[in-house]
Amino acid sequence: MAFDFNAPPLNACADVAVVILNWNGALFLRQFLPAVLAHSTGAHVVVVDNASFDDSVAVVAAEFPTVEIIRHATNLGFCEGYNQALRQLSARFRYYVLLNSDVEVTPGWLLPLRQLLEERSEVAAVQPKIRQYSSDPAQRQLFEYAGAGGGYLDRLGYPFCRGRLFDTIEADHGQYDDPRPVAWATGACLLVRAEAWHALGGLETRFFAHMEEIDLCWRLWNHGHEVWYHGGSTVFHVGGGTLHKSNPRKTYLNFRNGLALVYKNTAAPELMGVLGTRLLLDWVAALRLLLQGETADTKAILRAHLHFYQELAHWKQVRRQHPPRLLAAQRPGVYQGSLVWAYFAKGQRKFSELKATLLR
Repeated sequence: MAFDFNAPPLNACADVAVVILNWNGALFLRQFLPAVLAHSTGAHVVVVDNASFDDSVAVVAAEFPTVEIIRHATNLGFCEGYNQALRQLSARFRYYVLLNSDVEVTPGWLLPLRQLLEERSEVAAVQPKIRQYSSDPAQRQLFEYAGAGGGYLDRLGYPFCRGRLFDTIEADHGQYDDPRPVAWATGACLLVRAEAWHALGGLETRFFAHMEEIDLCWRLWNHGHEVWYHGGSTVFHVGGGTLHKSNPRKTYLNFRNGLALVYKNTAAPELMGVLGTRLLLDWVAALRLLLQGETADTKAILRAHLHFYQELAHWKQVRRQHPPRLLAAQRPGVYQGSLVWAYFAKGQRKFSELKATLLR
């Protein structure tokens, strides 16, 4: 037998917990857990079940006996589901991976991410390259919507990625392989320091789901940490496994959480201008959807605004407890222009077409 003396030890990531939050995802677990177990270099794998009513727990117990199972009595959502589970794991691991159940990992995916955090103590979170999962080889070359080649924000807090601007998706030709700081890293596959996670209180529970990782990463930057992307690691994401992007429920969560995101994290000198512009653009989006006959999505935006206003006292308290520290120009991964203007008015459809002087 030939030995690869340069290969990492099988337990090289023994201080990492790969934590998969599951809700009725038995099919995904059967499909993707074998690769997670085979390619995670000794990491401990945990499935957290969010009160599924399919046979998810039975499948894991019978077919993957080495996987630890944490069961929630009710569906706590993405944010609190992870918060409660990671509190149970807090004394045992230095790092956590938040991994969606519909992600296919590849050989060697985890070690480069962990090495980055080992070598750079200022980095608290990192994501790999995210490409689309598909049986079609051409589709597998495309970046995936949720994370792509690293997460960015424009000065108004609109998220986008290297490799994805709104609905325009690029193919991966190695153009975004370089590791670099980013504004946010995707929650579909996120390696985070346990110490930093718990110091910030984990994910924002009131978000329930959607944009919670952007909020976490923004808070990490505001508290002196860094967030990175590492193109030396690749995973494939199905996407839309819980809520498709056209679902009005997802529209509601994205618009409500988007307002809360900028209110919580935008520095005081910039807050009123950013929030006022976001509110105006939300109304434009609602009118556009209404004219297209998308009444359910229009109502979702109106409901999102109503609930944001109803919770404004809570968000004010959050700002007082954790005042934002960094202006947009001080945060890496922030486009100092308007992505909406660049994309819709100027026709800039790729990350590389954005004006380089406005990118930090």
